[in-house]
Amino acid sequence: MKPKYFSYFLISLAMGLFSCQTSTNDKKEENWTNLFNGETLDGWKVVGGKAEFEVKNGEIIGYAVANTPNTFLITEMDYSDFILELELKIEDLSSNSGVMARGQFDPTARDGQGLVYGYQIEADPSPRAWSGGLYDEQRRGWLYPLDLNPAAKAAFKMGEWNHYRIEAIGNEIKSWINGQEVAYVVDDMDSKGHIGLQVHSIRSAEDEGNKTYFRNIRIQTDNLQPKPFTGDVFVVSTGLNELTELEENNGWRLLFNGENTTGWKAAYKEEFPSEGWFVQDGILTIKASDGSESMSYGDIVTTEKFSAFDLAFDFKFTEGANSGVKYFVTLSEGNVGSAIGLEYQILDDERHPDAKMGREGNRTLASLYDLIKADKNPRFIKGPGEWNKGRLVVYPDNRVEHYLNGVKVVEYLRGSQAYRELVAKSKYHIWENFGEAEEGYILLQDHGDEVHFKNIKIRTLQ
Repeated sequence: MKPKYFSYFLISLAMGLFSCQTSTNDKKEENWTNLFNGETLDGWKVVGGKAEFEVKNGEIIGYAVANTPNTFLITEMDYSDFILELELKIEDLSSNSGVMARGQFDPTARDGQGLVYGYQIEADPSPRAWSGGLYDEQRRGWLYPLDLNPAAKAAFKMGEWNHYRIEAIGNEIKSWINGQEVAYVVDDMDSKGHIGLQVHSIRSAEDEGNKTYFRNIRIQTDNLQPKPFTGDVFVVSTGLNELTELEENNGWRLLFNGENTTGWKAAYKEEFPSEGWFVQDGILTIKASDGSESMSYGDIVTTEKFSAFDLAFDFKFTEGANSGVKYFVTLSEGNVGSAIGLEYQILDDERHPDAKMGREGNRTLASLYDLIKADKNPRFIKGPGEWNKGRLVVYPDNRVEHYLNGVKVVEYLRGSQAYRELVAKSKYHIWENFGEAEEGYILLQDHGDEVHFKNIKIRTLQ
């Protein structure tokens, strides 16, 4: 080929490649719809409170107003499955904010003032740093506090533009901030709703006028291509005994399959108890008896032993009930009553007398029984008849954590001097090296009260 014609060939090839790339990019951009035109609030409406919104320099600015409910700028349209991206900036610590995803609005609530409720991806500038977590506004409260994903707490940048990506596809809601994987929730309460931008209520007139900014708001609703999580992110599910692909890839498995008692047996026998414990509609239940400790039907334990692990479980107790999830159970103590082990306490703190026994509340719900009191905020406690989410993490270095409804409430180092001093002051002091076995069974306790369990899942930690 002659030099001149070769040059023409290269130019044509380059133009073809550019044209192909441009076409691909255009097609990709065509899949996005701008929800904000950069000039007006067409397609949006203000509801809930009296905070004000204006458009300036291609940005939506929300101004805080004291002594008014949370105010939302919501889309006039509802959306079902979508991928949403936007940028958000907060200039003051008082300006908590968030993005409603499939949000709901009841115009008749609060004597006609209206009420916004439903899924909200948080923007939290406080030291708590739960931005990107999932909050169920005016309904169930926190579904995904960032204690479940502490690595994501640093993603949000105060006073800077933060890029949010929110996927609501089927029963899965996922969030990213500045590219960081944050929250993963499986829940089917709402299948569609509005997109909403929040200006949170404030109490102090000194904080009036503080601004929250939003820009570059766009959405995809067709031909959705979910972005898979690739990190070690804890998944919160309100479903029934199911695992996501991410969980399976990260080593999680069901410890209770929801159908039968495979993998469990009576604490001191090779078979499962013949009565008292039963499975119905995907839930494992211990029947009420006389309130005594493992004297009616007996505890059940896993058929496997575990060392370092991450255990999650849902539990529901009846009024005045007492139970527990024990770990590092060896069944070697020869004691009468419930088998000995470290215990995540399950208790109706308001009605059971054990809550006022022990030392400084160390027998209350989610505590390390008789050793360490759970540091609980009342807003994260679900009472009798409601499902609570428990979690136990035992790391290979013997660090241990208890969680209640996504919030860490206990942490200690198994076998440390501080731990042994606590044991010496407790009912367990009579057992040598209590709770320090290299491995042990996981136990669900029969304490004579009706208690329910589901979504029991575990993974081993290396």
